[in-house]
Amino acid sequence: MDEPIVRFSAAAGAAAPEYKTEGSAGADIRALLERPLTLGPGERAALPTGLRIELPPGYEAQVRPRSGLALQKGVTCLNTPGTIDSDYRGEIKVILINLGSEPATFSSGDRIAQLIVAPALRARFLPAESLNETDRGSGGFGSTGA
Repeated sequence: MDEPIVRFSAAAGAAAPEYKTEGSAGADIRALLERPLTLGPGERAALPTGLRIELPPGYEAQVRPRSGLALQKGVTCLNTPGTIDSDYRGEIKVILINLGSEPATFSSGDRIAQLIVAPALRARFLPAESLNETDRGSGGFGSTGA
């Protein structure tokens, strides 16, 4: 499968998405801030990246948390994974929340999330009077065990 081409536009000072290793699934994206931003425990904010992307039709980009931020600072992304549709051309912003017990400060250039580009299938939704039965049935949250 050929790699998709994702074109991007970066504001002055913004960094291009960057895969850190050959096996990385996600490309790191960085904050583009005029001044450092501190999130107290329980606080959230949409951090700008200065990036806009053009995805090929049939693809999406997902904004996902960075495990290092979660472990070291207790900071994660809300609305995760955040979906960027192929027809969106606005700036990518990352909604971070501090779930830790200490304030977390972010500066311009800090890696704040990762971007995953993936195929996005579209489905046809057909109304049905009934659905096929399964062993699970309508069992929801936790119904398959711990």
